[in-house]
Amino acid sequence: MPAGPEQDKVNILVVDDLAEKHVVFRTILEDLGQTIVSARSGKEALRQILKQEFAVILLDVNMPDIDGLETASLIRQYKKSAQTPILFITAYVDELQARRGYALGAVDYIPSPVVPEVLRSKVRVFVDLFRMNRQLQLQVAAREALARSEAARAAAEDAIHRADYLAEASRVMSRSLDLSDTARAVLDLCVPMLGRRAILGFIDPDEGVRRIDIHPAPAPGDPEVFSPELRVAVEQAVRDKQFRVWRSGTPAAAIYPLMAGDEVRGALVLQEEAGRFDASHLALIREVASRASIAMENARLYHAVQEADRRKNDFLAMLAHELRNPLAPIRNAVHIMQGNDVTPSTMNWARDVIGRQADHMARLIDDLLDVSRIVQGKVTVKPEKLDLAALIERTVEASAPRIHGREQQLAVTLPAERVELHGDVVRLAQVLSNLLNNASKFSPPRSRIVLGASHASGELRISVRDDGAGIDAATLPHIFDLFFQADQSLDRSQGGLGIGLTLVKHLVELHGGRVAAFSDGVGRGSEVVVWLPAAVVAHRTETPAAVVPIPEPRERAPVRILVVDDITASADTLMTLLELEGFQVRTANEGMAALQIARDFRPDAVLLDIGLPGMNGFEVAHRLRSQPESRDALLIALTGYGEPESRSRSVQAGFDVHMVKPADVNALLSMLANPQSSRRASSDG
Repeated sequence: MPAGPEQDKVNILVVDDLAEKHVVFRTILEDLGQTIVSARSGKEALRQILKQEFAVILLDVNMPDIDGLETASLIRQYKKSAQTPILFITAYVDELQARRGYALGAVDYIPSPVVPEVLRSKVRVFVDLFRMNRQLQLQVAAREALARSEAARAAAEDAIHRADYLAEASRVMSRSLDLSDTARAVLDLCVPMLGRRAILGFIDPDEGVRRIDIHPAPAPGDPEVFSPELRVAVEQAVRDKQFRVWRSGTPAAAIYPLMAGDEVRGALVLQEEAGRFDASHLALIREVASRASIAMENARLYHAVQEADRRKNDFLAMLAHELRNPLAPIRNAVHIMQGNDVTPSTMNWARDVIGRQADHMARLIDDLLDVSRIVQGKVTVKPEKLDLAALIERTVEASAPRIHGREQQLAVTLPAERVELHGDVVRLAQVLSNLLNNASKFSPPRSRIVLGASHASGELRISVRDDGAGIDAATLPHIFDLFFQADQSLDRSQGGLGIGLTLVKHLVELHGGRVAAFSDGVGRGSEVVVWLPAAVVAHRTETPAAVVPIPEPRERAPVRILVVDDITASADTLMTLLELEGFQVRTANEGMAALQIARDFRPDAVLLDIGLPGMNGFEVAHRLRSQPESRDALLIALTGYGEPESRSRSVQAGFDVHMVKPADVNALLSMLANPQSSRRASSDG
């Protein structure tokens, strides 16, 4: 067989101790065109085998030092030569020697002297077999390399596809900061890439999974998608805060709790055949769910920031309104005091008005400062031993005027034992007064308020219960939030800054206590309960009670100019001021009463507050313009709301003038001196 290219040559090892035999074998085999390697001993043969690979080994049996059979035995111990064909060359072989040789892996015995054609033919067979085997190995290696290349290409394409999908997922989920839009985007992204159906559950800490979004939505007649068994599995995964695959149903489901730090906000459930949930697919689900957690938490935080910003803006507007309200009667009272013919009784009354309204402003400012100090952690309490009865007495004394003014009845019940607590008497009285004032403010006149206390297991329970406006379920969890107002409309009848209950909560917590609010709903009253550490020190023989009597209401005289304001002090001072200036004045504290008075008296001018209870000032103005008795009256908006939106709405509602409290009295009197002229001037302007 002619020799192939140099790189196709194979090695043939000839092992013999006689040099002349090497010459003979090389001469016979050189026609094969292969590489002939010579070794003069067994040791040299082993060295050659360690260095290179051979297609066939020609091995002389009778050699000094290590004979051929022993050399063959050693050759077979090397992994690379364990299967190499061995041809024994010998002048004589007996049956025992032959059996031993074949046992050592010999493929044939060639008698010496050799027949060139026979030796060449046999060696050629093994050379061809070796070359074919090597070619097969190369082909196998090439196929393996191709398979690896294809696998690598497929893996790269899959990685690119996944990377593109994850990039698109991030882009889509971050496109909106609205929680509902983000939830829809998450569901759309998951189907069908991650599963044939996606379920998004939102978690309530107390109620478990409270809201379920399903995509695609089940058709009528479909089996229940979110089965009780799956719900149990989801709630278990949420409790454990661990990703899990639920295989107990058909289809199976991958459940991933959506986390924000250590808090679980929801759960993403992907339904698919169990076989698809391999390691690679589950890893992709984890990555997408992790990004969904971030996107939904960002949306939730954005909503919280927006809500906090809205509440802050509402608070600032309300603060301006609440501070202007006491300023109006103060300014009116000052103007009254500056008159020429002011009687001593009127002077005293005006001073009382200024004192009361200044006290009210001081309380507002004190509350603001308290909240600021609490937020900054600067509020401290000065605890001392304090008798419960003394604390209640101080509280009732502080709140009695407000309750008295609304003709309400206050019932106080204390435990039979003498209870002692460790606290700051000023701060705790502030807490309870705040709760009583709230109960009075949000309860109708002549209603009943109950202040009760009981002691059990080293803890004092103080509750303030009323039968007033009540609190709806959506509002209840937020009433202790800073600046929170349940009523955000213009017709808020009770005022306030929305910081009182925040103060209550912080002050109670500073005393190592807690506070909670309860209500059966709007119109069904409410109860606020404070728990404080306390101890029983003695038995009390009676349970004290306090009842605030109901005074007789005072009557008001008819008027020519109609003043409509839900703040009694503002209405009263303005009425007195106008009466001293020679005007006939009537007042109303809410819209329906104002409309009735206008029909009965036909006022020339109406001074109308916007923030009225029941019906806001804009609606009242519109109705006044609609009834003939007040159609042509001068309508003046006299209000604490001074922002551009309120001014624009005033014009649309039919007001002639929009004045912000406290109004310029001289400008007001000038307009009222000739209402119709003032109307024409305002329309011309």
